[in-house]
Amino acid sequence: MTSATRTEHDPLGSKDVPADALYGIQSLRAAENFPISGLCALPAFVDAVIWIKRSAALAHKQTGRLEARLADAIVQAADEVLAGEHRDQFIVDVYQAGAGTSHNMNCNEVLANRANQILGGELGTYTPVHPNDHVNMAQSTNDVIPTAMRLATLASLPAFLSAMDRLAETLFAKGREFDDILKSGRTHLQDATPIRLGQEFTAYARTVARHRQKVADAAEWLREMNIGGTAVGTGLNAEAEYPALMVDLMGEVSGLDLSVGEDRVQLMQSMGDIASFSGAIRAYVLDLNKIANDLRLLASGPRTGLAEIILPAVQPGSSIMPGKVNPSIAEMVNQVCYQAIGLDTTIAMASEAGQLELNVMMPVITTNVVFMLIIVGNASRVLADKCVSGLEADARQCAYWLERSPALVTALAPKLGYAEAAALSKEAIASGLTVRELVVKKGLLQGTELDEVLDLRAMTELGVPGGKGVPAGG
Repeated sequence: MTSATRTEHDPLGSKDVPADALYGIQSLRAAENFPISGLCALPAFVDAVIWIKRSAALAHKQTGRLEARLADAIVQAADEVLAGEHRDQFIVDVYQAGAGTSHNMNCNEVLANRANQILGGELGTYTPVHPNDHVNMAQSTNDVIPTAMRLATLASLPAFLSAMDRLAETLFAKGREFDDILKSGRTHLQDATPIRLGQEFTAYARTVARHRQKVADAAEWLREMNIGGTAVGTGLNAEAEYPALMVDLMGEVSGLDLSVGEDRVQLMQSMGDIASFSGAIRAYVLDLNKIANDLRLLASGPRTGLAEIILPAVQPGSSIMPGKVNPSIAEMVNQVCYQAIGLDTTIAMASEAGQLELNVMMPVITTNVVFMLIIVGNASRVLADKCVSGLEADARQCAYWLERSPALVTALAPKLGYAEAAALSKEAIASGLTVRELVVKKGLLQGTELDEVLDLRAMTELGVPGGKGVPAGG
C-alpha cells in the first residue's frame, strides 16, 4: 500500500483510509478500536462469509432484486477472494465488537470496493455498488455470522475427520503388529495381569474411531442454516424464497450438505449446536491426551523406565545431555490438548452468554472452534505419521517385566484360593523370585498343570487358564 489516503464517511464522521485499500472506513475503525491480538479472521471464516455474500448476490440476481451487472461484479470479486486474492484486506482482529459486525462490514467493504473497480468506479465512493445496500442486501450481521460460523466449522471438518481416521488406522496397524507380544498390564500404575501389547494399541485405535463417529454425528446439527433470519430471526427485509435459494447456492459454492433452518429465531438465539460439537471434540481430546501420555510412559527409560516401546527419534532431546532423545511428538500432542480444552471452555462460556434474540460472543466462538479443529487435527495426523507409524516394540523388555509381575498369582487363585495366592504374591516380592519359581519351589503345582495355569497367552483371553471344562482361550 502507498502512503496516500482517501477520505471516507460513515454515520460517525469522516476518516482517512489508505488510498489503495479495498477495505473501508468501518473496517479501519474496527482495526483501530481493537488492537488486541494481531490475529485476523481465520481463512475458513473469511471463506464462509464470502460464500454467503456471493450466494446472496446470485440469489438477488435471480429474483430481480439486484441489477445483474452489480451482482456479477460482486460475484467476480468474491471469486477472487476465494481464489486467494486480497486476503490482506481482512484486517479486523478476532477479538472485536460483539456479533461480528466488524468482520461482516470488512467483507462488505472489500467486495463493494473491488466490485466497483471491476465496473470502472473508484475506491471509497461505493457507487454503483454499496457495501450495505448491495453486498449486504437482505442480510444482517445477526444471520450472516451464525451462518458463517456453521459453514466454517463444517468446511474445516473433513480434514479433521481424515486426521482421526489416519490415527485410528495407524493404531490398528500397530495392534495387529504387536498382537503376539505379551506384557504386564498395569492398573493404578501397579503390576496387573498380562495383556498383549497389541490389545493396548487396538484399544487406542477403537477409542479414536468411536470419537470420530461422535464428532461426525455432532456436526449434523450444524447443517441447518439460519440465513434469511436477518436482524432477529424473523426474516424482515428478506423475500420468502430467499432462505431456500441461499441454502442451495451456498451448498453449490462450498460443496457442503446444508438445509434450511426449521426455526431461524432458535438458530440465532442458541449456540447449543456449536457447544455440543465443541464438546465432542473435547471428549476426543481427553482420550487423545491420555494416549499421548501412555506412549510417553511406555517409552520411558531407556534404562530406568518401562521401555516397552521405542518411539521414533525426531530430534535431539537435550542441549546438555548428549544422546538423549525425548518423546517430542507426544509432548506436542499434550500441549495441543491442553490448548483445545481451554478453547472449548471459552466456547462453552461464550455460548451461555447470549441474551434474548442474539449471542454477541460469536466471533470468539467461531475463532475457537475452527482453531481447535485445525490444531487437534494437525496434532492427530502428526502423531500418526511421525510417532505411531514408526514406533517399535521391545518384546524382550515386555517379557522381562511380565515374568517378574507378582500379579501372575491371579491365575492361581481359582486353584489355590485368594488368600494363598495373595501370600504367594507377597513372598514373591520379598524373595525376588518369580511366581513360577516360587510355585515350583513350594511344589504347589508342577508339570502340565503348572504350564496350563501359568499360560501367559491364555491369561490375555476370556476364560480360566487350566480350568476344567472352561475354555482357556488363546
